Amino acid sequence: MNVHPMHPFLARAAAVASGVAAAVPAGARLDAPTPCGEFDTRALINHWVLYTSHGLEHRAHRTELPEALSSRDFTADADWRSAYAAQLQHAVAAWGEPAAWEGDVDLGGSPVPAVGIARMLILELVLHGWDVARAVGAEIEVDEELALLVGEIVEENAELYRQYAGFAETASVPDDASAWERALAASGRDPRWKA
Repeated sequence: MNVHPMHPFLARAAAVASGVAAAVPAGARLDAPTPCGEFDTRALINHWVLYTSHGLEHRAHRTELPEALSSRDFTADADWRSAYAAQLQHAVAAWGEPAAWEGDVDLGGSPVPAVGIARMLILELVLHGWDVARAVGAEIEVDEELALLVGEIVEENAELYRQYAGFAETASVPDDASAWERALAASGRDPRWKA
């Protein structure tokens, strides 16, 4: 079976996200602020888990997210970290099917090419992964090739994300900033942000 060339990047982004989730301390303050001003840590983790694991799988299958998932507090489960990692594996496997990358995904009456959806979900996995890591004082490891791809996807979608307040204006970084720091800055995140 031929996998789409973007699939290995999706798998790597999912592994990064899974690693961040595993690093969230059991005693982390879930009411703490995050780099996403509208979310505290609990709301951010719930958004991240919902859309980057369950949503990722449902997009591959072209099915709706169940309402019960949309209103669930994933952080209320002691094993949410391992459950998220397992769900990410299901989602990545669903995108391992060539048909998942064909045609469009309907976003409430707005068809978007499946490849574009997958690329945006790569963004969600690692950018919100960084947000979560920063909020709880954990580390995130993004290799340079993945960071360059994320930067490219940020540039492609920045205008759209800013229309819906998903990105702030580009943050400033020094000339010697890494590809990952540049990707973060392009999405309106300050790489130096600390809780």
